[in-house]
Formats: sequence, structure tokens, C-alpha cells
Amino acid sequence: MSSLFLESLTSFLGLVWRTFADRRCRPSPPALLAMLAFLPIFALVQAIHWIGFLLDEILFRGYRKVAVRQPVFVLGPPRSGTTLLHRVLARDDQFTTMHTWECLFAPSVTQRRFWMALGRLDRWLGGYVGGAIERLERGLAGHLDAVHAVRLDAPEEDYLTLTPILACFILVLPFPFSERLWRLGLFDQEIPEPTRSRILAFYRANLQRHLYVHGSEKRLLSKNASFGAWVGGLRDSFPDASFICCTRDPVETLPSQLSAVRGGVTLFDSARGDRSRLNERLTEVLAFHYRNLFQVLVPMESKRRVFIPMDSLVVDLEGTIRNVYRLTRLALSDDFQAVLREEAIANRRYRSRHHYDLADEGLDTATVRSRFAPYYTWRETGTVSSGVHGTAMAESQVYHSSDATAAETRSP
Repeated sequence: MSSLFLESLTSFLGLVWRTFADRRCRPSPPALLAMLAFLPIFALVQAIHWIGFLLDEILFRGYRKVAVRQPVFVLGPPRSGTTLLHRVLARDDQFTTMHTWECLFAPSVTQRRFWMALGRLDRWLGGYVGGAIERLERGLAGHLDAVHAVRLDAPEEDYLTLTPILACFILVLPFPFSERLWRLGLFDQEIPEPTRSRILAFYRANLQRHLYVHGSEKRLLSKNASFGAWVGGLRDSFPDASFICCTRDPVETLPSQLSAVRGGVTLFDSARGDRSRLNERLTEVLAFHYRNLFQVLVPMESKRRVFIPMDSLVVDLEGTIRNVYRLTRLALSDDFQAVLREEAIANRRYRSRHHYDLADEGLDTATVRSRFAPYYTWRETGTVSSGVHGTAMAESQVYHSSDATAAETRSP
């Protein structure tokens, strides 16, 4: 742990130095002001996390003995329905999953126990502080709802717990010059084995801490769209894990993802005057996600993974999730079946307010289809080629919705 701390501290100081001292890395004046506000807060939060990790080793060492048994990982390219699926599955009592407040403010056992105790005290006193936080949250995060709704008590991507060791890919937005951070987007391919093992060990420890607090008898549910690049490492680190992989046409995911990060790109001047270069690197990362997901998951035994077209979630949420449970041999309780019916009704009423277009990002359909050829081969023929083993996929390994579009349900 101490070596990870020192390594992370050195890396962080290097990023700060380059941000201000290297003219090639320095953002525009408005973005520089944003960095001056962001960096002290970020550093303070990470310092508190490390204090929490240290206290865990003194007060709660028992977390190390917690086994992460048969975790379920919800994966897929960004903007492919992973958030919807995760938040529905999180309502199943057999699972436990991390919430936003835990990921951002309490990755350690010590921090969680502290904030949970304060929450109980606030509720005993009438819940005034909690109510004020909710109102503030709606005001600050409401404008994000069209892209990705953020609520402190909502299930969230646990890759955010990797920020203390600077292994969270989203950090490329404030630090776009860091090749180390960009390599995280190509994790299975570009991160050397010793470093990959240390990062995965840290991630496992975070999952153990979560189970230590919420019950080791629970089954860990994790959702991370950025883990398309990590799926090989996850398969090897969690040999009894199941993987639920959402899929969506890259013609839709690519402009959606580029549009989704536009606010962060503008805030931190991530493009540094060259938006086309930034888009190219983000496209490279997304294309690797597609290739890597197929390469790792297709050869696995069918009971350990299932692929779901996003259209199936939209058209038949309840039927899709029932089939996920059947294919992965998960127990489907009566209580959760009632939840599924409720969620299916709400989903039919939902209309996304996130609008995007390929042309707005300087892209066209032919270019995208060329860059993401393995996906289209897989979708249209039921096989995976173009460097992805040329493996055929059995019908039982995929959920099909008869009402979804033929293009999406033929064989993804």
C-alpha cells in the first residue's frame, strides 16, 4: 500500500507540474482557472482517501479476509445501456453494488462507517442536513440528467474508486497530455503485467471493503463502461465471475460518447486547440473496447457471459433481464419480478433528452463502419473476425428480442 501511495503521489505531482510548467500541456486561461479550482479539491479528497485506507489497516483489517465470490460485471461500450441495466439489477436484493457517494467520498471502510454514522444521526435529528444535500444535488447535477443522471445515493461505476492511484480513465479530461492515463483506455493491451496486477489488486481490495461493510454473503454487482478495456484482466482476476455485455451500433455510441464528454473537454480545454486529435484518440479507445470485449468474452463458456443489444433493453426490458437471469443461471425472486414489471413500465415512458449527430463530430457512417469492422462482422454473420479469433457464437449465448430491429438482433 505504501508503494502505491508513493507512486501515485509522484505521478500526481508530475501531472500538476506539467499542467503549469510545460507550455505544450498548459490549458487556455479559462481552463487554467478551472484547474486551479479542481486540483486542490482533488488533492484534498485523495489525501482523505489515503488516510482512510491507512486507518482500515489499523481498525478494519478483516476486510482482507472477505472473498469476492461470483461477482457479476456489467460491461459494454459507453452509451450502450449499461447504466439502465445496472440500476435495475441493483434493485435485486441478492446483489450489492457501490453508490455514487461511496465511490467519490468513501472508498475506505473507515470513511463509510463515518458517513453512515453521521447519516443515522441526521435522520434521528429530523433529516434536515440530508434534505439540504438533496436540494443542492438536484441544483448542481440536474443539468447532467440528459447525458448521465448523477445522484449521490444511486448505483454508480466503481472505477471511480481507482482515482487514489490515478487509474481512472476519466482523468484524461483534466490531464489529456498524460500517456499513462491514455494507456488505461487500452488496459489489457498497453499496461505492463506488473502494473496491471497492482491495479487489479487495488480494485479487488476496494470490492472487499465494500462487501465488508455491506455483507460478505451478498453477490457483488459492478458496472463499468470503461472496463471494456479491462475485461481480460477481470476474467483472470475473478475466474468465477459472470459478464453481462451490452452492445450498440458504433454509429450511435461514438457520437453519443463524444457528445457526453464535451462539457468536460470544454471545462478543462482537453483538446488543447486540436479537437480532431482528441476525437481520434477517444475513437481509438472505443474501437479497442469493442475488439477487446469480443476477443475475451466470445470464447468463454456461455453460462458465464451474455451479450445484450441495447434495442432489446429499450423494447423489452423485462423480457431481456429475465433471459439474462436464465442464461447466467441467476436466481429470480418473486420480489424482483415485481420490480422488473415496475421498471419496464417506467422505461416505456422514458425519452432521452441527449441529442447528438455524427456530422457534429466530423464523422460519417462509412468511416465508423470501417473503424469498427469487428462489430459489424459479428452482428451480421454471428462470427467474430478481423483479428478477434474468428469464433462463431452459439444462439444460446445471446438474448434476442423478436420486437427489436433486425439489424440489432440478428446476432449480437
